[in-house]
Amino acid sequence: MKVIPARIFLPFGLIAALIMTFGCGGSSTSQPSQPGTPSGSNVQEITVNTGPAFNYVDGAFTSVTVCSPGSATNCQTIGGILVDTGSPGLRILSSALTVSLPQQTDSGGSPIVECGEFGSGFTWGPVETADVKIAGEQASSLPIQVIGSPNFSTIPPNCSQGQQSLNDLTNLGANGLLGVGQSIQDLQTYYACPSLGCTVTNEGLAQQVQNPVASFATDNNGVIIELPSVSGAEASVSGSLIFGIGTQSNNGLGSATVFGTGPFGDFNTTYQSTQYPSFLDSGSNGIFFLDSTTTGLTVCADTNLLYCPTFPQTISVLNNAETGTNGASGTASFTVGNADTLESNPNNTAINGLAGPQPGSFDFGLPFFFGRNVYVAIDGKSTPGGTGPYTAY
Repeated sequence: MKVIPARIFLPFGLIAALIMTFGCGGSSTSQPSQPGTPSGSNVQEITVNTGPAFNYVDGAFTSVTVCSPGSATNCQTIGGILVDTGSPGLRILSSALTVSLPQQTDSGGSPIVECGEFGSGFTWGPVETADVKIAGEQASSLPIQVIGSPNFSTIPPNCSQGQQSLNDLTNLGANGLLGVGQSIQDLQTYYACPSLGCTVTNEGLAQQVQNPVASFATDNNGVIIELPSVSGAEASVSGSLIFGIGTQSNNGLGSATVFGTGPFGDFNTTYQSTQYPSFLDSGSNGIFFLDSTTTGLTVCADTNLLYCPTFPQTISVLNNAETGTNGASGTASFTVGNADTLESNPNNTAINGLAGPQPGSFDFGLPFFFGRNVYVAIDGKSTPGGTGPYTAY
């Protein structure tokens, strides 16, 4: 995972790399499948709004219920959780968590603490165990990260490394992260923390922070993000997080093109005859791609983090599956607007056209999800479109 600072209303958008190969073929230039209005026990509402810190744009938020393992009463429902297809695992701010959960320990009884290292920041906090309930689904005895716990306030220097802490509401902009990406484990750095200090430890895959979806009894092979189209900037929009791909009547692939991904969830995007690595990530608040020299797009006068063309520009690209996977390809287009104009109304949080530079790659963040059904298949899980991981839209 990587953190891209935006500005004005949103301190951070989250992007990440994921995991491996897949199997079905074809190419397409058809229009993307369009969101509907699904219902069912596998459907969770998501809303693009300011988030609990009132400082977000283009963030899709939802709620989760966490319970002490095996308990039906020692539970808490927490809202303001950012939905992130670019990472695996549930992470909740300690300040938002009131229910008591068991601490994970190593064989010697030392507490296990995780350092979540991102591109522009980090999360630090203990691994605890919870039953996690979302819509009608449940992941039992799931390892999660509790961010910013006061019981582990001393952060090892090799975790922070001068990066910005994401351990509070102001900097994270959310009460937590619901990572529903392609990987099952988060493969981050773990520490054993006895009373005298913390040292790096080898954490088994089953003990690492886990993608909750992969632990569901059913509907556990992936997710679909469905959000309506957004014209320019709107105050807020709502959509759906649907669990499972091809497991129920409401989560079929339809006409979506399936793009097999590489070891980090990436595929390829061709722009002006040059191919670049790319990925889809609902946790990033803009479409971040290339640089102003390559694109010819003007960056904003007050920040070089976002594009501010004089007039909205339509960017057309060819997306291709990662080499060695299914060989699928398909055209796609998106709009790049003037960020100063788009963000001029502080009441607007769903913004189509928000984009910025990211040299050498494409991060298709939340604006790319507007008006599309976007599928994320989990590594090693069987689906009607082949075995994950893959992305599709």
